[in-house]
Amino acid sequence: MTLLAWNSPLSGLVWGALFGFVLQRGGLGNGCRLTAQLRLKDWTVFNVMFTAIVVAASGLYLLQLAGVLQWSELYVPTTFLWATLLGGVLVGAGMGVGGYCPGTSVVGAAAGRLDGVMFFIGLVLGVVLFATFFDGLIPLLAAAPGPQAQTLGQLLHIPDGVVLLVLIAVAAIGGWLTRRVPVSESIICAD
Repeated sequence: MTLLAWNSPLSGLVWGALFGFVLQRGGLGNGCRLTAQLRLKDWTVFNVMFTAIVVAASGLYLLQLAGVLQWSELYVPTTFLWATLLGGVLVGAGMGVGGYCPGTSVVGAAAGRLDGVMFFIGLVLGVVLFATFFDGLIPLLAAAPGPQAQTLGQLLHIPDGVVLLVLIAVAAIGGWLTRRVPVSESIICAD
């Protein structure tokens, strides 16, 4: 593995920086926009993230059709329901209080937003706290395993193309329904 290979740590930093740039340009480095999404006042987060999901799913599907990639080569983790519920509650509460998810807190901090810096510091402290008590949490985190490493198509016994078409339809309908919310009315605080 070379330093500039696609799977090197440097490539992760480069792609992470590009992703952060796109998030910032899309206005997702602002905690106010994220909390406005939770209040159903601004649908930018939904539209940007759902578009990213559809683009990634389409790319994976096309690579698989072209024979470049096989599903068996991808790692699909098993879902552990209690761990997912606990993580969802903690991240959701943090988003509701601070207006940032982990990724957008880094973007906000890198953009020089004081709230982003404070939230990122809290994120780091939370990670340290979680790592400190991880061994004691393993029984909870490993409890209630869900489907064993299945994709949505495998779980529902439908072709992957159908899943992709449903995702595209939900994104299109969601985008159409949410286009009526004017951005000027949706953002409660300034950038």
